[in-house]
Amino acid sequence: MKIVLSASVLAASLVMLACGTPPSEFGVYRQSDGTVGVHAPKSAKDTEAQAAAAEECKKLGKRSATIVETRKTVNDRFPMTYIFVCNTY
Repeated sequence: MKIVLSASVLAASLVMLACGTPPSEFGVYRQSDGTVGVHAPKSAKDTEAQAAAAEECKKLGKRSATIVETRKTVNDRFPMTYIFVCNTY
């Protein structure tokens, strides 16, 4: 019984990991005006792009990221660009 339970927990964990977009597929960059830009791949969700921006904001000593702008691009690999501002709260 414990083996079946352990196997089902492991399988559920692997499915959850497989559904997320790997962070390495995001293009995160800092802009000269202090905002953070995120180039997101096709499979990415808005929340995943915000998480990538929040990680960059933490490197800058800020706590969170708030979306300011969303743009479509002509790039097939990164069809969306999100602009975030870093917050101290």
